[in-house]
Amino acid sequence: MATERPLVIVTRKLPDVVETRLRELFDARLNLEDRPFTRDELIAAVKEAHVLVPTVTDRIDRAVLSQAGPDLKLIAQFGTGVDNVDLDTARNRAIIVTNTPGVLTEDTADMTMALILAVPRRLTEGAALLKSGSDDWQGWSPTWMLGHRIYGKRLGIVGMGRIGQAVARRAKAFGLQIHYHNRRRVASDVEKSLEATYWDSLDQMLARMDIISINCPHTPATYHLLSARRLALLKPSAYVVNTARGEVIDENALARMIDNNELAGAGLDVFEHEPAVNPKLLRNEKVVVLPHMGSATLEGRVDMGEKVIVNIKTFLDGHAPPDRVHPAMF
Repeated sequence: MATERPLVIVTRKLPDVVETRLRELFDARLNLEDRPFTRDELIAAVKEAHVLVPTVTDRIDRAVLSQAGPDLKLIAQFGTGVDNVDLDTARNRAIIVTNTPGVLTEDTADMTMALILAVPRRLTEGAALLKSGSDDWQGWSPTWMLGHRIYGKRLGIVGMGRIGQAVARRAKAFGLQIHYHNRRRVASDVEKSLEATYWDSLDQMLARMDIISINCPHTPATYHLLSARRLALLKPSAYVVNTARGEVIDENALARMIDNNELAGAGLDVFEHEPAVNPKLLRNEKVVVLPHMGSATLEGRVDMGEKVIVNIKTFLDGHAPPDRVHPAMF
């Protein structure tokens, strides 16, 4: 690098310990207000930064990258997904892109399991009722707030990577039968330990499951993977849980089907048009909605920051960053 302390521009506020370390190592320009960058601010950042540290909510597309200055050689994403970055344009401009894989696996799997429990057992409905001060609850009753048992039910996992397998481990402990669809079948020892059944056909799996958990990345190939046609394959008693990316599900179709009692409900931590959420989903008691907080633990965010720093430091030392994103991943 031409400067001893390269300019690292960070688009959102990070945990204090991470920001302190960034300041120590680099000429770090931080976003202390935690206000999302506008498009013009993103363009200004890529024009002068040596390293850009965006998050999954920053759209680093061709129009932004086409205005990058000659010093920008690394985009060190603070996040696992990189669907917000135009990887082809970055590669054509010799800009390396890294991410932070692995560190959020357990946190996201915890939240997935929480939603798998919350929706059939109507947890948020019960909590909201008590907090509202309603007189509807007069004490325990044999027929009050009845949900559905999850023990013995079939869980279909779409995407059996690190997070999908972590979800399967938790679900198996709760007595769920594990089924999965993946681009490639996982190793036989993994299948055996999870007692997991592989389905080559996503359509056939969907038609037979009680709960569907979405744990695959958003790519052009997975956009609306759960289309209106595929959602219609599900049993009316089935639930859908999504902690991956909102774009994987046709959200309008999902909302319509739940409204029409064609699906039993959904647990959603991500949405197709974040931060906007379909009003039908918000007002339906059979839908548990969370504000994209599946990975929101302090430990996870610090681990992400440490990975970002390692990627930057390794790159500046003249070596290949450990979490470089390769086209072959997609």
